[in-house]
Amino acid sequence: MNKAMTEQELLDSFDDAIKFGHIFVTYQPKINHSTGRMIGAEALMRWTHPEFGMQYPSDFIPVLEKNDLIYRADLAVFEAVCSFLRRCLNVRITPVPVSVNMSRYDIYRKNYVEEIEKLRKKYDIPVKYLHVEVTETSAIGGMELVSSVLKQLHEYGYIVEMDDFGSGYSSLNILKDLAVDVIKLDMRFLSGDIGGRGGTIINAVVQMAKWLGTPVIAEGVETVEQADYMKSIGCKYIQGYLYSKPVTEDIFLQKIQKLEHEPMIPALDLISAMDAGKFWDPSSMETLIFNNFVGGAVIFTYHDGNAEILRVNKKYVREIGMNMIEQEIIDTDPFIGMDEHNKRIYRDTLERAINSNDEESCETWRTVCSKTCGEDRICICSYVRVIGKTDNQYLFYSMIHNVTAEKTRFTELYESERRFRFASEHANVYAWEVDVVTRVMHPCFRCVRDLNVPPVVHNYPEPLIENGVFPPDYADMYRDWMNRLEKGEMDTIEGIIPLTVGRIPFHVRYTLERDENGNPLKAYGSATLVVDGEDENEENKK
Repeated sequence: MNKAMTEQELLDSFDDAIKFGHIFVTYQPKINHSTGRMIGAEALMRWTHPEFGMQYPSDFIPVLEKNDLIYRADLAVFEAVCSFLRRCLNVRITPVPVSVNMSRYDIYRKNYVEEIEKLRKKYDIPVKYLHVEVTETSAIGGMELVSSVLKQLHEYGYIVEMDDFGSGYSSLNILKDLAVDVIKLDMRFLSGDIGGRGGTIINAVVQMAKWLGTPVIAEGVETVEQADYMKSIGCKYIQGYLYSKPVTEDIFLQKIQKLEHEPMIPALDLISAMDAGKFWDPSSMETLIFNNFVGGAVIFTYHDGNAEILRVNKKYVREIGMNMIEQEIIDTDPFIGMDEHNKRIYRDTLERAINSNDEESCETWRTVCSKTCGEDRICICSYVRVIGKTDNQYLFYSMIHNVTAEKTRFTELYESERRFRFASEHANVYAWEVDVVTRVMHPCFRCVRDLNVPPVVHNYPEPLIENGVFPPDYADMYRDWMNRLEKGEMDTIEGIIPLTVGRIPFHVRYTLERDENGNPLKAYGSATLVVDGEDENEENKK
């Protein structure tokens, strides 16, 4: 029979509880809800008295904290975990990382980190198998001290998890200022109805943590409905009664051997030029640029052939079109609308960017579905670059441009060429488009095939002047054409230009497209082979 002990009875029994193992450890697994595999476990302190039976942590932990004994109990738990891990390793059972709680009273003790490090070394446990959990409330009133303790733990190689995130009143400030590696989200937000304000808050926290590159574990998950909801918003790691209550060492050992393991994907390391915190700060220059000055932009992770969108700006939403909202795009698998051919193109481009550590580009067709506009097929030109990485996960920054209209025009041209194949072969007509602001040129397939023009030309027309498509004596005239089109001085411009190293005369013509404000947008060019006598007629017109 269990009986709640008085404070004095607890204090009188404490030394024996440590000595004889009445204070002991239970383990609660952490599971990837997407795969069912175990990613780790949390060590939880329990106390059973020979006479009074099991004592609730809510009864004895405050007594230990009040009487400055909690650090001894925490050290006993840490040593018990080390002893368990050593027994696993000795019999060649691969353990999972076990997180051990570090209370705010432990943080206030000057040498606590050194003491747990001595225990780790005593049992010769690789540091990758030990995580340290600090509570959100431990940081209140002592941010500098907690920051220094976290720095010390990181120097020894420990992964630091923030426990009970969301239970305090200053969560966002703490997350901003403390360098934690993992966030454990308090599921009390989802008590009762899955949706509503609680679901909105949790969704926002998960998206924010993604942008910070910080894995999230939902603790206290009791139902499949809760777990599925968390997975749907991007939090696949869970801990709670749905999979297992805290169990004894023997039962946990069976679970370790029965369940497959997998590592938790660590936080992303950004390249030195990037600062994730500044991108989350709405007043920072980085966020201002991302939202307003860079065109359609998206940030996403890429792992094992799969991608997950973390953030998009409003221009990205406009480029995609279909009256979609940001959250619709973020919640969508980036590959879901692509067929296998386009998936392969896009993945190959990402792999090239990983290998080159430089910007790479591609064009892919995809089917987009929205709640308001239904379904449409669009072509997106993407420029991608790696901005962060771990051993097997990459953070990408991508600029996009919707080129569907242009591709449709070219498709119509291709169809016309297919119908009038012989006539078009003799006509020798070439077509292309130029973004007059960015100077990016997209040629037709005949330009690529016959003139060896790249599929995408940057800083147009300089590369084509350099490779001889435009002869040097016409280069300045052609540059002047581009400048006049960029300034919007005229809607059409044309003339006879000898093209290629063979100086074959072509009638070159440009038509300017303007945006809704009348500003120059694109120039559509064509080059038609000059037939005999056309030179003379052109001169007579002049």
